Amino acid sequence: MKVYLLQDVKGKGKKGDVVNVSDGYARNFLFPKKVAVEANASVLSEKKSKDEAKAYHKEQEFLAAKKIAKHLEGKSIELEVKSGADGKIFGSVTSKEIAGAVRVKYSVDVDKRKIEMPEVKAFGNFEFKVKIMPGVVAKMKLLVSEK
Repeated sequence: MKVYLLQDVKGKGKKGDVVNVSDGYARNFLFPKKVAVEANASVLSEKKSKDEAKAYHKEQEFLAAKKIAKHLEGKSIELEVKSGADGKIFGSVTSKEIAGAVRVKYSVDVDKRKIEMPEVKAFGNFEFKVKIMPGVVAKMKLLVSEK
């Protein structure tokens, strides 16, 4: 018997899957516990429409991420940091500082964990990458100068 799972069932499948199970298992365990319903035409068409809606929203999210990446691509961020008497930076420039600068200058919220950059402990120009979502990356430039 084909059933549509309303919850994850160990050994059978995840929520939203259509799986084949024995008639007794379905009638005596899955249906009474409201873990699954019989996979008839209306349930399958509802599942199909949900899957299409999910795919559409994922595509829209991907297009929005590409638009943000295009907006940020090649842009630069300038950070002024304190230095010691010998002209060296105190500490290093962190991804949190870069994320804050991107938020202020370009009005784009970037998660600090999505910034991929080399360790910056000196003044100068550096390149870093911002991962907007899997498969969408923007390369940006960082200019570190003395305060």
